Amino acid sequence: MDQLGAEAVTTWEDLALTQQQKFRQAVTPETQISCVVSPTTLEELGAIMAAAHRHRWRVLPCGRGSKIHWGGLAHPIDLVVSTQRLQNLVEHAVGDLTVTVEAGMQLRELQTRLATAGQFLPLDPLYPETATLGGIVATASAGSLRQRYGGVRDLLLGISLVRADGQVAKAGGRVVKNVAGYDLMKLFTGSFGTLGILSQLTFRIYALPEASQTILLTGASDRLAQGLQTLMTTALTPTALDLLSTAMVAALGQKPGLGLLIRFQTIAAGVEEQTRRLLQLAQTLGLQPQIYQGADEAALWLQLRAMMEAPPLMTGILCKIGVESESAVAVLSQMDTWTGATVAAHLQVGSGLGLLQLAAGTGSPSLLNQMRSLCQRHRGFLTLLAAPMALKQQVDIWGYSGNALPLMQGLKAQFDPQQLFSPHRFVGGI
Repeated sequence: MDQLGAEAVTTWEDLALTQQQKFRQAVTPETQISCVVSPTTLEELGAIMAAAHRHRWRVLPCGRGSKIHWGGLAHPIDLVVSTQRLQNLVEHAVGDLTVTVEAGMQLRELQTRLATAGQFLPLDPLYPETATLGGIVATASAGSLRQRYGGVRDLLLGISLVRADGQVAKAGGRVVKNVAGYDLMKLFTGSFGTLGILSQLTFRIYALPEASQTILLTGASDRLAQGLQTLMTTALTPTALDLLSTAMVAALGQKPGLGLLIRFQTIAAGVEEQTRRLLQLAQTLGLQPQIYQGADEAALWLQLRAMMEAPPLMTGILCKIGVESESAVAVLSQMDTWTGATVAAHLQVGSGLGLLQLAAGTGSPSLLNQMRSLCQRHRGFLTLLAAPMALKQQVDIWGYSGNALPLMQGLKAQFDPQQLFSPHRFVGGI
């Protein structure tokens, strides 16, 4: 730690109040964080963890902290280790459609650089203006583009990470067809900083689409369900296929009821033809279409994301949900009937994954457990991402009911035997 510059260490007292509030939402009330350490090189990051290993300091890893308040409450924690200053673009293989970056690079910055070559990384998580690539991987935050391109795990080709003892480990590689080593990419995706600190990431990337258009279908729930089932079996290839709750549809200025959002992105002729066929289906089922293109389409997706980012840091409630795709309409319809507390729900149909937001003050342990039971009856789950501290202490944040807990505990013991990384933050108190 002695070789770090003064600018790399910020004491708790010197942190901005907004930063303190974010970190407080990630740890138990009695936890005292001494400082935030922000290395500028992989060697410095390794030295920090080597010192933490020697002194048994408990570490909360993060990027810029945009989603540090998601998930369980870590305790105890001695210091925060931030990768926000590790933000170099290591390699952009334009012809191979891959890019390697340091974990602290912001998604916004990467997309700007890739765009100069007509390429992009097909991830659309929350907080894309501030989120780092490492944070996106650690929280498995993908978005609507998952329908066409897959989730974070599907796009991640290789990683470098710093272990609990300060040693650097690598897996995967910088080419698309790579079978080197264990598939740590899938293991670390969504691990919430409990197994190690990500330092470098290699992703597969894609060419920017020539044209884009989004259609919102509204109407009776049974007709929407029928249209969804038909869409899932046709040759249409949407990049996004999302189900919106009544509250989100109303916020878009449409009549009350669920909505089905379909986005096509390809060559102009392909977008036009797929839109034509979708409108034919909508007419057959008696669904009302609203077409968004150009600036209107861009504004639509910005508005949808802003709604899901809206919960106040200290009082808002945001959940990640998952259900079987064929049950999506029934589940959201049922949730809409419960006390009117569902402010917004945005479900990516292909994966059955989505986000659910409740108004401040409306979420109770009984309501959350009721919603969780509904998801579980449809072979799904409900995870409490962001919520007031008191609520997180009353509700099982992860609600995991599967049989993999012993395996997860064994992995934690192998990667972090001293429980230095985000202790008690993950499933089962891992």
